[in-house]
Amino acid sequence: MTEQNPNLPVPRQNSKEDAERALDGIPWLNRAAILLMSVGEADAAEVLKHLGPKEVQRVGTAMSGLSEVRQQQLEGSVRLFLEEVGGQTSLGIGANDYIRNMLTQALGSDKASGLIDRILLGGNTTGLDTLKWMEARAVADIIRNEHPQIQAIVIAYLDPDQSSEILAQFSEKVRLDIIMRVAALETVQPAALSELNSILEKQFSSSAGTQAQSLGGVKTAAEIMNFLESSVEAEIMDGIKEVDEDLATEIADLMFVFDNLSEVDDRGIQTLLREIATDTLKVALRGADQNLQEKILGNMSKRAAEILKDDMEAMGPVRLTDVESAQKEILNIARRMADSGEIVLGGSAGDAMV
Repeated sequence: MTEQNPNLPVPRQNSKEDAERALDGIPWLNRAAILLMSVGEADAAEVLKHLGPKEVQRVGTAMSGLSEVRQQQLEGSVRLFLEEVGGQTSLGIGANDYIRNMLTQALGSDKASGLIDRILLGGNTTGLDTLKWMEARAVADIIRNEHPQIQAIVIAYLDPDQSSEILAQFSEKVRLDIIMRVAALETVQPAALSELNSILEKQFSSSAGTQAQSLGGVKTAAEIMNFLESSVEAEIMDGIKEVDEDLATEIADLMFVFDNLSEVDDRGIQTLLREIATDTLKVALRGADQNLQEKILGNMSKRAAEILKDDMEAMGPVRLTDVESAQKEILNIARRMADSGEIVLGGSAGDAMV
């Protein structure tokens, strides 16, 4: 039997259903933030030690944004957590000091400082690995005047969603050049890594000087394109077609678009829906094909599906840019969950699975 953490507040809800009602509409990331804010700095730090940079950043940002958390929401988060492992509160008051202390315990002062700056202060850090902790604009400023091949190496090295945000800081011509170079990359030679180390004022790693690094390629380019704004994505794709139509086709075949969600199995759709806010979903579905709409509604409870359909019918005209933005938000969540193994994405990229 799992031993209950004495720091956890004892939930007073009578059932799991009560807890779920209290948390209705609150994304799982926010629920996790509420839970971590309730268990104490030491225990929260132990949890964060097991997360990667992007996960820590997401949870930390959610924690810093907490305010006026109701008692029922706190108790619901704890109850659902305890289910998984066997009024208002003061949460959000003094959150910055709590997050600073917790991240320092979890990561050490040197590593935590960059993340603390990103979440609370918006400051900058240096070094190839710590670029993952930085804002897109700051990374773009660091590499803006470097050789395009160096820019491509950095873009290929970082996670696709962050890379797409960095690309958005550049002109159309530069974005096209970088994506073309990323698609052409296969390995990075030690000399190039050494040059990059020098530029970023930090050693890459102990093994960088002895062997080439696999980096980039058409799949990486497609993954980055997935996270770009629709207008930017179309602009770059048109530019690639003018230079190399076969490459454009290859990238397009590897991209996962919103309608591909219809190929995700029912269990995956149900898992995904728990992470999506209803307001985002109803806007996104306005631009979805009939098959995907039926897939989504079929994996909701009858009452929830009826409410969603009523809300969609009652909506006035919606701008295409708002629909595309909502769809991108859902795709970002789906890709994050796919990366963590929570769901399996279908589509053309999934055909290569064995």
